[in-house]
Amino acid sequence: MARIEMTVNGKKVSHDVEDRTLLADFLRDELGLTGTHIGCDTSQCGCCTVHVDGVAVKSCTMLVGQANGADILTIEGMAKGDKLHPVQQAFTECHALQCGFCTPGMIMAVAGLLKDNPSPNDDEIIHGLEGNLCRCTGYINIIKAVKHAAAAMK
Repeated sequence: MARIEMTVNGKKVSHDVEDRTLLADFLRDELGLTGTHIGCDTSQCGCCTVHVDGVAVKSCTMLVGQANGADILTIEGMAKGDKLHPVQQAFTECHALQCGFCTPGMIMAVAGLLKDNPSPNDDEIIHGLEGNLCRCTGYINIIKAVKHAAAAMK
């Protein structure tokens, strides 16, 4: 067992965890943040994407000990009260979701993409979303949502 301390969605947390605990499992099972979805356990789908110290990462292949001392942002921390984050709002307005399973990871990946590249073109959006899979949509509305969010964030 190891003692970890981190900030999750602006709140300090401290827990004893097994060394083999994955960040995704810790967020879901210990903190009850079930918006971080687990779709594959192999880092293929991106449903578990969260931000660790401002960088979008797949939490299903990161040990919670690797995030010790880090600032973690999950989908639950994106909105400010009743006001959605611009990426969340864009996904809603552009109908960029269907079943919703991939949506939290997709939103976290898009927020990371727009942090690094505030005005991406189509090719940069497609490249930026590699590793985040959606089995329901044709990605057209997701790309529209990225562009919409980029414009709203300027």
